[in-house]
Amino acid sequence: MHPALLYVPGRRLSLSELSAARLDGHVVELGDAYIPADLTESADVRASSIASLVRPGTAAAGPSAAWIHGAGDTPPAVHHIRRSVPRRVRPQLSGRVIFHDGPLGEEEVIRLGDIDVSTPLRTMLDLATGVHRDPRLREWIDHLARVQPSLVAESIYAMADWNRVPGSRIGRSVLERVALRTS
Repeated sequence: MHPALLYVPGRRLSLSELSAARLDGHVVELGDAYIPADLTESADVRASSIASLVRPGTAAAGPSAAWIHGAGDTPPAVHHIRRSVPRRVRPQLSGRVIFHDGPLGEEEVIRLGDIDVSTPLRTMLDLATGVHRDPRLREWIDHLARVQPSLVAESIYAMADWNRVPGSRIGRSVLERVALRTS
């Protein structure tokens, strides 16, 4: 997606101008930005819309990555980012971002819309292992399973050899129930 098609409030147009254009049907809201109404909403467009929250050395993860990969119609209210480099980073955080310091491996990160995003498989694994802390993640698992059904079986298979990973037993159980519903 060309950056000229992404309208972030305060850059080229003010929020009031973008709101007026939205009312006229010229643009639609997407994440923290606006896009032309006739532009197809794709993963790179969704990623670009939250690029201001994902700093270098971090990647969109959890519900944010699930949304970028096509799960759900609206972005999460609070975005999740994870370290994507081996060294420690000091991200600039706000009340709209939760930072997870556990690093992503190089093979667990893809580049979309000029930001790093966790792969769909890693995203599903993060959501599943986080359900014991935050039951709202189950909704994102369901959304992601509808968009990419093969991820459920891949995630269950990937978790088969895990020992003593926090949340893995509950996460695998949740994924097995989702697999029963989708098969």
